[in-house]
Amino acid sequence: MIFGITGGTGCGKSTARRAVELLGGLGLDCDEIYHDLLTQDPALLAAIGARFPGTVAEGRLLRRKLGALVFADKDALRALNAITHGAVKARVQAVLAEKQPALAAIDAIALFEGGLAELCDVTVAVTAPEPVRLARIMARDGLTEEYARARLAAQKPQSAFRADCDVCLENTGSESDFLQKCLAFFGTRI
Repeated sequence: MIFGITGGTGCGKSTARRAVELLGGLGLDCDEIYHDLLTQDPALLAAIGARFPGTVAEGRLLRRKLGALVFADKDALRALNAITHGAVKARVQAVLAEKQPALAAIDAIALFEGGLAELCDVTVAVTAPEPVRLARIMARDGLTEEYARARLAAQKPQSAFRADCDVCLENTGSESDFLQKCLAFFGTRI
């Protein structure tokens, strides 16, 4: 059983993925995979640098600089996604083929846009109130409110995640409460 977990930043996707891991499944964090690829795939980094001059220096991606560009311009974000989605999907497919897990969770904000949903048996939208999301990403990533709001505004609305997915898990409580909710949900489906 492969669960696809998606939702906007700060909603609790990582907590949902961790629940699957606690149940013995393989967790695939597509943000982490992307960041690993940036250090392991020079062609990917070069493609980003060519499309977004000044965002790569000394073989490293300048994440905040790239973020400032793509979160302020939907066309730039689409261009970045066109470069990165295929590489992330290929890595996810390779890991699934190698490990052949009986239970897995693919955690990806772009689950559908990146073609990862087609690998999943069940897709799950994780949603949370916007003020909660804003506070979480500011605290988690050390962002200014302005930058955090730009990140949220660059993402599709939560209603779109709900509409795309088979199931929606609303994260309105504490992290431990949401983890218990996820354990119950995933546990009844494996």
